Amino acid sequence: MSLHHFYTNLNPTILFYKCALPNMASAAFIYFYVIVDGIFVGRYLGTDALAAMNLVLPFIMISFALADMIAIGSSVQIAINLGKGKIEKARRIFSFCIVLIFGISCLMGLLGFFLAKPLSAFMGADENVQELSAEYMQIFALFAPFTMLAFAMDNYLRICGKTFYSMFVNIVIALSNIILDWLFIVVFGWGLFSAALATCIGMLLGTVLSFIPFIIKDLVLKFKKPMISFKILKNIIYNGSSEFFSNISSSLYTIIANAILLKISGNEALAAFSIILYLSSFAFALILSMCDAMQPAISYNYGYKNTPRIKMIFKRMLFASCALGLFLFISVYFYNAYIVSFFNKDDNTEFALLAQNALMLFSFSFLLNWLSKLSASFFTSLDKPMLSLAISITQSLILPFIFIQILSHYFGLNGVWIASFASEICMVFIACALLYKTFKDLNS
Repeated sequence: MSLHHFYTNLNPTILFYKCALPNMASAAFIYFYVIVDGIFVGRYLGTDALAAMNLVLPFIMISFALADMIAIGSSVQIAINLGKGKIEKARRIFSFCIVLIFGISCLMGLLGFFLAKPLSAFMGADENVQELSAEYMQIFALFAPFTMLAFAMDNYLRICGKTFYSMFVNIVIALSNIILDWLFIVVFGWGLFSAALATCIGMLLGTVLSFIPFIIKDLVLKFKKPMISFKILKNIIYNGSSEFFSNISSSLYTIIANAILLKISGNEALAAFSIILYLSSFAFALILSMCDAMQPAISYNYGYKNTPRIKMIFKRMLFASCALGLFLFISVYFYNAYIVSFFNKDDNTEFALLAQNALMLFSFSFLLNWLSKLSASFFTSLDKPMLSLAISITQSLILPFIFIQILSHYFGLNGVWIASFASEICMVFIACALLYKTFKDLNS
């Protein structure tokens, strides 16, 4: 089946199943091992280690956001050029972006290694948490060139229709990380650094596996002389900027929330917040993986000027996101005690009660937060990065920052937990207004 027929003529429901489900399964495995990471750390190393990991993860995710920006921005440009039949141009964009991501990752690795401890000290952590967070972050810094490429290659495999192979790679990453976590932490009794080491080794393996099809298979994307115009580079950054600012906005908000939690309650509240972050990251990963998987199809049909097809694809994405949000709300609201028990070393009652209350209050945000993520990704697919950027920053940073300052002042810890839901109520109205305008423009 040709790529053109696959994107433009295949039954939209079958297209959704073939593209979205494998990618969502990949994301589920990837973020399952992230959660397992937290379980091993919380269960065997304690709340201080869990707090330390949560303290530096936002900084690590900012570096990954740079790779994501290039990968997603270039994916839109590549898919649009493939839709227009400009295959050679698409290949040059692909090759250039691999080199660019590698260069950026080397720079971020150097910065991360030397700034690891100063960053945790700046956040106000005690000496023990500073030492733990530094050793965790420095392992990621050493592996940065390979871990950041693993994030990017997933996008290019999907463009070439290798969705099931992409899923296989992510499953290998997840399983290897879980096995290594168990081996390093439980069997060898190593410290927090070993959780980072397990993750990085798994992602290194994923990078190697991701490159193999581009070397030995006859894919539509091939390695060519990595040269593109400044205009294309500007468009790549422009298109990927919404995802980048969305990611760093989330990280910046996490940094702000961490500082507030350390001030209000200390390490246990920070550890409880880490459980929230694991669950919310898992939810966002499923929604964004679905959107990323369908992005080439939407961009291709946008380049082909097939508006009815775009609408059919979007409806299926909307229904799936809504169903997922409802499922997550029910699971977290009614089973919060069971979830917390996985992360609780020595069955600490005080920590258990604090974390259960946090999860119960935060769970309401799952009912609404999917819409803004879906909308932002949809706008990126249509080459409308400014709309995507506006909605991403507003959802991830501006509104949560406003509400966490106000609500934590009046309600203390509970204000931190409900700030996300309050901001999502406002985001529903913003997202709906922008979607209405966008579909109106498509029809004209």
